[in-house]
Amino acid sequence: LRAWLAAKRYEFQAAEIAQLARHHAGLDHELAFSKIIVELRKKHPGHILPDEDLQWVFVNAGGWMGSMCLLHASLTEYVLLFGTAVDTVGHSGRYWADISDTVISGTFRQWKEGTTRSEIYYPGDTIVHQAGEATSVQWSAGTWMVEYGRGFIPSTLPFALADTLFSTQDFVTLFYTLRAYAKGLLLEANAFFSTMAC
Repeated sequence: LRAWLAAKRYEFQAAEIAQLARHHAGLDHELAFSKIIVELRKKHPGHILPDEDLQWVFVNAGGWMGSMCLLHASLTEYVLLFGTAVDTVGHSGRYWADISDTVISGTFRQWKEGTTRSEIYYPGDTIVHQAGEATSVQWSAGTWMVEYGRGFIPSTLPFALADTLFSTQDFVTLFYTLRAYAKGLLLEANAFFSTMAC
């Protein structure tokens, strides 16, 4: 699995997503997100879900609650918008994927495993969560960010869905989450086969 992930060609780069998000940091988050979506579609045609497939979906995981809007998903990458309108705190999860978040508005606090102090991140800052790491995470109300993940993405789903399955039992949200990921996979499959046909 590691050899495949290391040899694979990726559509996105973490630095590219972070730079794009930083360019719009400090703006009203809805305005920033709309501009980011437009720019991503220009740079990556056929790899960003169309407007009719974009949906804000609740995420309950690790004790925290937020909302995400998936823009791109494959077996090895995802790009999404994420945030919360309320204060929330919990466990980051431990993944087989590298995840980076760039703050658009609000503040994000991270307490890394093995340390005794936390760090606060502000609009324009990028937080990198390496594969295998675990942290305590806290978002202030009104914190919104752009997230990019790279690795074996299906491995992130058990953590992302566990609270929904065993705590909230919000199966409507479960359906919305799985449907969004399936739409992302179908879009990528279509892009792959279109490339093969050329």
